[in-house]
Amino acid sequence: MKLSKELIDLQHRLGHQFARPVLLLQAVTHSSMSSPGREDNQRLEFLGDRVLGLVMAEALLAEDAKATEGQLAPRFNALVRKEMCAEIARQADIGAALKLGRSEMLSGGRRKTALLGDAMEAVIAAVYLDAGFDTARDLILRLWGNRIRNVKEDARDAKTSLQEWAQARGMKPPSYEQRARSGPDHAPVFTIAAVLENGAEAEATAGSKRIAEQAAAKALLEHLEQGGTD
Repeated sequence: MKLSKELIDLQHRLGHQFARPVLLLQAVTHSSMSSPGREDNQRLEFLGDRVLGLVMAEALLAEDAKATEGQLAPRFNALVRKEMCAEIARQADIGAALKLGRSEMLSGGRRKTALLGDAMEAVIAAVYLDAGFDTARDLILRLWGNRIRNVKEDARDAKTSLQEWAQARGMKPPSYEQRARSGPDHAPVFTIAAVLENGAEAEATAGSKRIAEQAAAKALLEHLEQGGTD
């Protein structure tokens, strides 16, 4: 199989030459471009998420032999969350090689956190299937680099932090309400509100419910820190 220039360049940035380049093509193919003869990256994303999790668990244990499970869990979550995967994807410029349908391309799909995070996980799976676990581990450790050593002990995601804020004040955990949904079925856009028992709330919009919930929680935390409803 002959690779496009974008995929050849991506191989160089990843530092891995694929023996089965069709795996790399699948890893960067969004569902908006799938067809009977071309698989999208959703199954690879599922596998890559698990490979990434195992590598990060091993790396964190090796990095700090005295850390408790309670210390390791938030560090792990910070390193494997979709936003971090998207950050790494931007570092490797995976967006430049994404295969997107026209509507997704016009809506800025190459820059979307959800798409980039999914593609990063899919690329990890592609490397794993192409060359085995050790090669996939080397890729992950190289791309994540000092982030593993520098991840903070209190690196909780926004939803966890908001829940802890509410519980510390005797409130019920925040709820997340879908306020709107737009876009085609293959590329939906969700508006989600994070709502506290005392009526404080904030909205955010993103291409997945999970990311919109995180963004809404972050926005509400920032509002509260600035003296919003307490």
